[in-house]
Amino acid sequence: MQAQDFAVPPSRMSPLTLAFIGDGIYGLLARRHVLKNNPRIPVNRLHRLTVELVEARAQSKAYALLEPLLTEREAALMRRGRNAHSGTVPRHADLADYRRATGVETLFGYLYLMGEHQRIEALFAAIVKEADHHDPR
Repeated sequence: MQAQDFAVPPSRMSPLTLAFIGDGIYGLLARRHVLKNNPRIPVNRLHRLTVELVEARAQSKAYALLEPLLTEREAALMRRGRNAHSGTVPRHADLADYRRATGVETLFGYLYLMGEHQRIEALFAAIVKEADHHDPR
């Protein structure tokens, strides 16, 4: 799938639309990472480990980690996502964390739709490297 496959180019899509696809991409990357590092544990434990990577608080930390690594365009996209108002916030999430998480998902959605898979992999690798470094397990 490439950007030209859409009636509206990704650069003109709403940040929440980009976050919609970015949420799926980020979740898949997290699942792949957890499975790669824990291939023999029960599925419910795989799920819990994945949730630790994709919850708003973790993505909010990823936002701060990514900021200095981004191009101006990427940073602007992430800010656009952060500033978008979805109208709802999950009960278990802090509003500021939720908005930063939406920014991360917006960025990942945009990069995916633009076909920038290597960039996605590089940014996600930086996130999990930091997360694994601070994981007391």
